[in-house]
Amino acid sequence: PSCSATTALISLGSLLLLVCGLWLLVTIFWLQAPSNNGGRALPEPQACGVVPEAWRFDCYPERGVVVTRELCEARNCCFIPASSSSAPGRNGVPWCFYPPGFPSYSLVSVKATELGQTGTLVKTVKTYYPKDILTLHLELLYETDHRLRVRITDPSESRFEVPIAVPKTTEKASSPAYSVELSNEPFGIIVKRTSTGAVLLNTTVAPLFYCDQFLQLSSSLSSQYIYGLGEHRSSFLHDIHWNTLTMWARDVPPTELTNLYGAHPFYLAMEEGGTGTAHGFFLLNSNAMDVALQPGPAITWRTIGGILDFYVFLGPDPASVIGQYLEVVGYPTMPVYWALGYHLCRWGYGSSNATWDVVKNMRNYGIPQDVQWNDIDYMDRSLDFTFDPAAFSTLPDMVKDLHSHGQRYVMMLDPGISSVQPEGGYWPYDEGLRRGVFINHTDGSTLIGKVWPGLTAFPDFSDDVTHEWWYDNLKRFHDKVPFDGLWIDMNEPSSFVDGSTVGCPDTELENPPYTPGILGGLLRAKTLCASAVQKTSSHYNMHSLYGLLEAKASACALKRMLGKRAFVISRSTFPSQGQYSGHWLGDNRSHWKDMYTSIAGMLTFNLLGVPLVGADVCGFSEQTEEELCVRWTQLGAFYPFTRNHNAIDQKPQDPPAFSPLARSAMKQSLLLRYSLFPLLYTLFHRAHTHGHTVARPLLFEFPKDVRTYGIDRQFLWGKSLIVTPVLDPGVDFVVGYFPQGLWYDYYTGDSIRSKGEELRLKAPLEHINLHLREGAVIPTQRPNTTLFVSSGQPLHLVSSLSEDGSAGGELFWDDGETIDTLETDQYAHIVFTVNTMTSEVLHDHVEASYITVETASFYGVKVEPTRVTVNSQDAAFTYRANQVRLASSGLGEGLSGWDVLVSSL
Repeated sequence: PSCSATTALISLGSLLLLVCGLWLLVTIFWLQAPSNNGGRALPEPQACGVVPEAWRFDCYPERGVVVTRELCEARNCCFIPASSSSAPGRNGVPWCFYPPGFPSYSLVSVKATELGQTGTLVKTVKTYYPKDILTLHLELLYETDHRLRVRITDPSESRFEVPIAVPKTTEKASSPAYSVELSNEPFGIIVKRTSTGAVLLNTTVAPLFYCDQFLQLSSSLSSQYIYGLGEHRSSFLHDIHWNTLTMWARDVPPTELTNLYGAHPFYLAMEEGGTGTAHGFFLLNSNAMDVALQPGPAITWRTIGGILDFYVFLGPDPASVIGQYLEVVGYPTMPVYWALGYHLCRWGYGSSNATWDVVKNMRNYGIPQDVQWNDIDYMDRSLDFTFDPAAFSTLPDMVKDLHSHGQRYVMMLDPGISSVQPEGGYWPYDEGLRRGVFINHTDGSTLIGKVWPGLTAFPDFSDDVTHEWWYDNLKRFHDKVPFDGLWIDMNEPSSFVDGSTVGCPDTELENPPYTPGILGGLLRAKTLCASAVQKTSSHYNMHSLYGLLEAKASACALKRMLGKRAFVISRSTFPSQGQYSGHWLGDNRSHWKDMYTSIAGMLTFNLLGVPLVGADVCGFSEQTEEELCVRWTQLGAFYPFTRNHNAIDQKPQDPPAFSPLARSAMKQSLLLRYSLFPLLYTLFHRAHTHGHTVARPLLFEFPKDVRTYGIDRQFLWGKSLIVTPVLDPGVDFVVGYFPQGLWYDYYTGDSIRSKGEELRLKAPLEHINLHLREGAVIPTQRPNTTLFVSSGQPLHLVSSLSEDGSAGGELFWDDGETIDTLETDQYAHIVFTVNTMTSEVLHDHVEASYITVETASFYGVKVEPTRVTVNSQDAAFTYRANQVRLASSGLGEGLSGWDVLVSSL
């Protein structure tokens, strides 16, 4: 019996040990399994049912998955087929969404600091994505009265942060225009506008995720009026009805709902109520991300790396928001004067002589042109820093001829450097290998992709050594062909193979647990391996920065080489791009819709701090039509950057290629642009010094007029000149919206008094409608075929008087090319004021003595004057019978100070 009892005890003990062991194994598996539901009960159906459709935040955002109840409930989320959609999809109400009380972080401690507050966030339940970071550090920085910065980081391990310079504050804002409330459980940040109580940010609306490769932050939005979030082809005002925008630089012709060339995680929001108040939000993150808009209204940011580092800008008006954003990422550079002229290019001239013939034709017809470009066909076998010794043998002579006529030359460069030339036969690659400038695989070998010249290596522009190598290559080529500016293309970077010629390793960087909605479905689709090694970090983190860093290297090299302002146009862009380059809107098509969407693209990039922007006039791919090209040239004359460019397999579309009627209409629109150069140049000065927009949406000047919030078929230059282009075929009129006030036809001075209404305007083929807002003085100039000649012509001042007879404007003037003229006091700045027209010199310089005021026009003079004097001397004048225009000629006065007196009986 005692043996039996002992045996029984041993058996029982063994059973208990087995049970305990199994329990321990299950517990360990439960703690480590990323898809485990944490032992929590499924959400109650009644709790799910109370969540309105507009406020359902997607719990299963992965693409290419049919989300079933089983998949959804494995994440402990609610599953309800939405009434407004027949199936779960990318652009519909999510069927799988977070229930109330879904586990998130808790704020367990908070303390005040010299600049704001810090806190500790803790999470006790793991998510369904791997490598949760369960303890986070929160930092609130009250940087200025109108700028709040929030950083959420991993206190135990350093993570990638975007390597662009942002301001560092040393004092806390004394009178912030915002208040910040912190929710402890669940953690959330609520930012309100102090003056109105409007909620600008509320992150308690959905759970916070912070895993190694999946960070998610949601917030309510203050309204449906959201702008920015570039680069995407869309209307200027974003659709918030289940609209997901993906950011990951990609070479693809502009297409809706597709990640394009650049990544700009910034939005401008107009607030509800028609008060005109606005704010902005900027997420400083360069990793692949989705930005999901939903009609709550609300927004969700999903990024697959880095940290959560974001700013809130309080405005309060939209222009102030943009200025505050640019205080963080940097004001745009002041362009060289000829950058604002007409540029002509095509892929497929075939030879330098054919290119030269186009330039000569433009001269023969007296059509303005400042810059001639060449696409890659000028190269020898598509090799950077070469030119075809046969077809383009006269290229140096052509450039010399351009320079003798006051014109400039720009050529294309791609980042891909041929890796298959005979050893010693191609200096850029040989020297690049020697200096170690190329992006590598993880094993240290050079990553090889494929672009136009065949197999190529890619420079790592995050390395200063590469910048020096880039400069040396540019200098060597400039000694042969003295080019004036650079066109940097294919710099997403683009490759014709996915990843590399040998593929990419099977790693977490190549196959993250969540992949945003990238065209091609893989991070490496038509670009480099995400795991590729750059000096600063992996390509996984650096990819969308590539175009920015190449632009910086190019601009710095040009300044150093030429000793003048740099001209660079880049395809791929990132926040702070405007400091180094402009941007063209990519490989558009010769369609009327593409012409229309270019306005939204232009306005968006002005919001993003890249005012030197435009689209390929007349379209890049497919064959243009004469009417389309005429209308597009008229619109393009008001792009801040205007270039006609088309593809190799299409017919020429330069102005001389069309009928005399079309050619004349194009010429007149370009002469009009050249006449407005003093205004345009002054607007760029304002952008450079104050962060203003150049091409401006109407809502910026009329923020209390809600009807302007969605307008993207019209725009302003500055605050006073409204452009109403024809955007449809076969019409001789256009309908434009005119906000309340007095407007003057730019050409005739005829007035329109609008109550805030749409007006039908005559628009024959040769005409683009321009109107001046009351209260403006704009400087214009007699145009010529180049800006070098135009800029020496006398000024004509156009004043559009308000009801009380007042108006005002300004002129910034310098030599147009010297670096830092503002900092070195080599400029003139004049302010014009009307009741009596006077000029006040805010800053004088010898440049001002080279230009005179020849004529002045006053729109809105109600009574015929009896006398006009200039500096107390009688001057001849004319007066129109319709009592709206006064022309006073023969002023002959310099800009150093003068006055005009208009007297009536």
